[in-house]
Amino acid sequence: MFKNTPFEAIAKTMSESAPKLNPAAMQEAIKPVQDNLKAWADLAQSQAKEAQSVLTEAVESIKSAKDPQAALEVFKASAEAGMAMFAKNLKDATSLSVGQFHSSVDAIEKSHPAPEAFASLAKNLKAAATTAESTLETALEKGAAAAASVTSATKAKKSR
Repeated sequence: MFKNTPFEAIAKTMSESAPKLNPAAMQEAIKPVQDNLKAWADLAQSQAKEAQSVLTEAVESIKSAKDPQAALEVFKASAEAGMAMFAKNLKDATSLSVGQFHSSVDAIEKSHPAPEAFASLAKNLKAAATTAESTLETALEKGAAAAASVTSATKAKKSR
C-alpha cells in the first residue's frame, strides 16, 4: 500500500502511531508551551496598558501647557518616562526569557538519557543566560545614569 516516497513514509508513520496516541500525555507535554505563551501574553498586555497610561498622561500634560517652555518641560518629562518604561519593559522581557530558558534547560536535563552528563552543560548554559541578563541590566542602569547626568548638566547651565 505505501511506496517509498517522503509523503507516504510520513503517512505510514502517522497511521501506525495513531492508535498509540495518548491525549492526556499530549496535553501534559504541551502544557509548558501554553504556560510560556500565557506568560508572554500577560506581559504584553501589562506593558501595553502601561504604555497607554504614559501616553495618556503625556497628552493631558501637553494640553495643560500654557507656554513653550512648559511644553518643552512636558516633552522632556514624557521622554524620560518613556525611556524608564522602555528600560523596565526590556528588563521584564529579558527576565521572562531567561526564566523560560532555565526551565527549558531543566526539562532537557530531566529527560536526558544521562542527566548527570548533561548537568555540567546545563549549569553553564543557565549561568551564561543569567550573565547576559545581568549585563543588560547593568547597561540599562549605566544608560539611565548617563541620561540623568546630561539632564543635570543641562539644568545647571540653565540656572547660570
